[in-house]
Amino acid sequence: MSGHSHYSTIKRAKEANDAQRGKIFSKFAREIGIVVREGGGVDPAFNYKLRMVLDKARTANMPKDNIERAISKSASGISLEKILYEGFGPGNISVIVEAATDNKNRTSQEVKNLFERGGGRMAGPGAVSFNFENKGLLVVQKDDVPDEQMLKMIDLGVEDIDETSDGFEVYTQPDKLYEIKGQLEKAGFTVTLAELYMKPKMFQTVTDSNDAKKAIAFIDLLNDHDDVQNVFSNLDVPDNLL
Repeated sequence: MSGHSHYSTIKRAKEANDAQRGKIFSKFAREIGIVVREGGGVDPAFNYKLRMVLDKARTANMPKDNIERAISKSASGISLEKILYEGFGPGNISVIVEAATDNKNRTSQEVKNLFERGGGRMAGPGAVSFNFENKGLLVVQKDDVPDEQMLKMIDLGVEDIDETSDGFEVYTQPDKLYEIKGQLEKAGFTVTLAELYMKPKMFQTVTDSNDAKKAIAFIDLLNDHDDVQNVFSNLDVPDNLL
């Protein structure tokens, strides 16, 4: 949507800032543990989810020792449970929170408190997830002829493309993520991010500057919790408000 930023774009800006402070490394370590224990093993050649997390961790300059320690700990028997929470935030935005915890009761209560403190409300399973679909997300650099790039990417089999301020958001089926990534790179495109993503089917546009600030602050509050791995939202903000 021209002149608008979806939360996926806003999220990348925050993650870049968190990476500069080293704040995101603990989340990567937890995510490594989860994808290894989900059954894919410790060899990234045979575990595309692990390969994806490692790529993101290296892009964020996570130290090699931290990565190796996280992989080793994943086989230690410490059990982390992945949980999804759903709810609404300021401006009636829909939010899905993905958490990893060894104490479900504690995390559930703390996330519920964060919803309430940030001006939102937690809801039951299915309350907002019907408006999201699982996709593979690739962020691709733009050049001087973006229209030609988009046509070329469509020919390579991508499902959908959104042009953003920092490039293209390219969507695929989740299991085709690395196949499409390889095809794009082989065709000369620069892919700066590859991840699994919950894409909104319909967006909630927030046009009031105060509501936009509250919505972004609310999502940041959730993201800052140690057990929260990802926050997905249908927030859409006009660029002039950002």
